[in-house]
This record gives sequence, structure tokens and C-alpha cells, in this order.
Amino acid sequence: MGFDAFRDADRVVEQALGANRRTYAVPLEAYRRGDQYVVIADAPGADIGDIDVRVERNVVTITVQRRPKFAPDDIVLIDERPRGEFVRQLFLSDGLDSAKLMAHFGNGVLTVLVPVDESSRPRQVDISPSPGTSETPSGD
Repeated sequence: MGFDAFRDADRVVEQALGANRRTYAVPLEAYRRGDQYVVIADAPGADIGDIDVRVERNVVTITVQRRPKFAPDDIVLIDERPRGEFVRQLFLSDGLDSAKLMAHFGNGVLTVLVPVDESSRPRQVDISPSPGTSETPSGD
């Protein structure tokens, strides 16, 4: 393994200035199951109080704060885990019911459920005869 003075110097400067504590995107998985959309977000190492899910109009914003686990007086030997603010925004179509959005958190995984709006669900349309016509087609 060679020594790269510039790379090592850059890393030291980034750590000193907090450049490695930037905003990251929350990794997601999303799919539709029946009459709802399911969004799974990874938030390992976060506590439920460090997670915020907000809905404004048709935008869902997921924010996760990940803090270090070591105390200020601990001697840190390795500090490679990303921490800071993780953010992701989802833009919902008009066919989704953001007022009924629900979120659950457990085992480092945030699950957001977004139901399809009643008015957007497929439905059977009743057909009635036009005024002034018979119910049966001609020729019977």
C-alpha cells in the first residue's frame, strides 16, 4: 500500500471541517401492494426520535439524523460510519391519499404506507339505457 500525501491530507482536512458529515440520500425500496404503495427506507443506527416524516401538499420528506455512538470523552480509533442528515423526498401523484399516509419504524427500517385515493381506484361503471331507447338492442 503506497502513501499518497494529498489523499491523506484531504481526508484529514475533510474530517476536521466536517465535510464527511454532509447530507446523504436515504436508500429506498418502493412498490405497490394492492391499494397502497409501500416505501421502505434504511435507517440503521437511528432512533425513532431521530426520524421525521412530513407531508406537504404532494411531497413526502423523510429525514433521518444519524449521530455518533461514542461519547465526547471516548478515544475514537476508527470513525468511518456515515452520520449526519439523510434526506429523501417523494412526489406523490394526485391519485394517492397523502392524508392517510402512515409510517412505522423498527429494526433500523422505516416503512411508509401511502394508500391509493378512493377516487383513483378501479371501479365498475353501471350502464343504463339512453333516454328514449329500449334496454335491448334492436334485432332481438
